Amino acid sequence: MTTSQELDERYGRTARGRLPWIIGGAVALAVVIAFGWMTVASSMNSVDADDLGFDVVDEHSVTLRFQVTAPAGSDLVCAVEAQDEEFGVVGWTIVRIPASDAHSQALSVSIPTVATATTSLVNTCWVA
Repeated sequence: MTTSQELDERYGRTARGRLPWIIGGAVALAVVIAFGWMTVASSMNSVDADDLGFDVVDEHSVTLRFQVTAPAGSDLVCAVEAQDEEFGVVGWTIVRIPASDAHSQALSVSIPTVATATTSLVNTCWVA
């Protein structure tokens, strides 16, 4: 009859055989935690903008209403634009939004245009 120590040695089930697997598992766990934290940290500083509507004032101006959701207490900057019926940009402006305690803010901005706009939208927003 064989002892369990003999079987462990025969089939490579020694403490030394398990050590690389334990180290590999610890490294894999550390990588998963690091990537998870990077994902959470980047989403905490993300800015989301939603168009609420627009009004064409005349052939040289359009008013855009939009909502910005961002971390409270952050200065924001948004690039907004007006487009014609062929989706060509006929006007744009940069909007600076001072820090607020609110998580979301509804804003309205007038965009000067060089031709009649048929739509207006928020191109992008970022934390200043």
